[in-house]
Amino acid sequence: MRFIIALIVAAGALSACNSQSPPPPPADQTAPPAADQTAPPPPDQTAQTPAENAPESNVSQETYTPPPPQPVVSVYQDPPTSQPPPEEIGWAPPPMLVEPPPTQPNPQYVWTGGYWGWYGNWVWIHGRWAPPPRPGYRWFQPYYDHRGPHVVFVGGFWGAPNVSFVAPAPGLSLTLAVPLPGINPGPPPMGPEGVFVPPPPGSVFGLIVPAPIGTPPAVVIGAPPVVAVGMRVTNISNTNITNTTINNTTINNVTINAPASATANHVAVSATVPAVAHLAAAQTPVVRVPAPAPASTKPLAPYSSTHPVSLPPPAVVHAVVPAELTRPAAAAPAAREAGGAPAARPGEPATRPGEPQPAGRPAPGGNAAEERAAQQRAAQEQQKQRAAQEAEAKRNAAQTAAERAKQQQDAAAEAKRNAAQTSAERAKQQQTAAAEAKRTAQEQAAEKSKQTAEKSKQQADAAAEAKKKAADAAAAKKAADEKRKEAEEHKTPQ
Repeated sequence: MRFIIALIVAAGALSACNSQSPPPPPADQTAPPAADQTAPPPPDQTAQTPAENAPESNVSQETYTPPPPQPVVSVYQDPPTSQPPPEEIGWAPPPMLVEPPPTQPNPQYVWTGGYWGWYGNWVWIHGRWAPPPRPGYRWFQPYYDHRGPHVVFVGGFWGAPNVSFVAPAPGLSLTLAVPLPGINPGPPPMGPEGVFVPPPPGSVFGLIVPAPIGTPPAVVIGAPPVVAVGMRVTNISNTNITNTTINNTTINNVTINAPASATANHVAVSATVPAVAHLAAAQTPVVRVPAPAPASTKPLAPYSSTHPVSLPPPAVVHAVVPAELTRPAAAAPAAREAGGAPAARPGEPATRPGEPQPAGRPAPGGNAAEERAAQQRAAQEQQKQRAAQEAEAKRNAAQTAAERAKQQQDAAAEAKRNAAQTSAERAKQQQTAAAEAKRTAQEQAAEKSKQTAEKSKQQADAAAEAKKKAADAAAAKKAADEKRKEAEEHKTPQ
């Protein structure tokens, strides 16, 4: 009995050692080349560090509340080829949506979109593979900056080879953007001031995740939802990855950290994820809030407050929440007694299938039978969790396949509608051209007939005039002849 207790205590100590966060990367690692500027560090960003070391007794064990259905306007955008002007917006962008990219059609294509942009309201800019508009142009990620109670936003854009992103200067005076009529503003940004990305899918509205400048917003897709301030993205670095898919390719990575007090599953996060936009967007989410397909494949022009565009109606999206987030975490106290659990990677469950779970310290006066019963209960709970995770994974895969099929059907239907509309417009143009040709021919025939009639009239008038002249000449000759005859008759012989 004493030997068993010693083994359990040793296992708890070993688990506590494994739960420590990895050492921070070197300090000289900076943002990727796409963002040549380094944003000034948020003034109170370091204040979040103590929260990671907060005692586990302070971590709330309340059940996660799924977000309500969310109306989303989803559009394609025709990105500008220069940095757009900054916009100051009165509330934070919503949490990220899930949008798995399709297969890359061409190595030169770049994954753009998949982020919240401003069109008089936060609008989802749908992702798509697109070639650079000109050789050598690079894609610059959108920029979000928490300043005071507002957000400074710069949309994504294509930049020339010699162009670098220039962050809006501190203290820059901007006019607060005016929302569209009928739009209810959301909550202001909650978190440290400075550059950030929207939080993971299913998070509390208003929360932000501090991040280095140039970070793709999709890096947080695989992280658990956050319900309090504390998650942050740090340390963009370069790592050479070699496997069957990516060979000797430099991949930018970022580190996502969050204390257990900030996450919806009450588990600390310390994970490295790819900072390449399409790889980040392909992560498996913990809470799945799918991005709706745009109502039209025609992209919108970049936002301009002086030239508003007509937005399509919103589509309502629903969050798909795994079962383990909607029920209390019963194993958390036992894990704390055993020395804590290792930090979970974004998108992974708190306990991996097949791994032993600490059963906690034996109660005073316990015996081997009670210990075995506790282990059996823990194993049964693991089996239930594993079954629920597998079922959830199957549901997510089925829903992803269904949504992809729906998107393909919608795209095919849109293409069919566009082809029918093009055909109808071409037929209308042909009919219009035929009618115009017929009208022109009729006008030309009428004009020719008119000219012929006028010519005939002129000829008739000329003939009548000639006839009249001939008659006048005959009458004059007759009169002269009669006058001469009379003169000869009255002539007296000498």
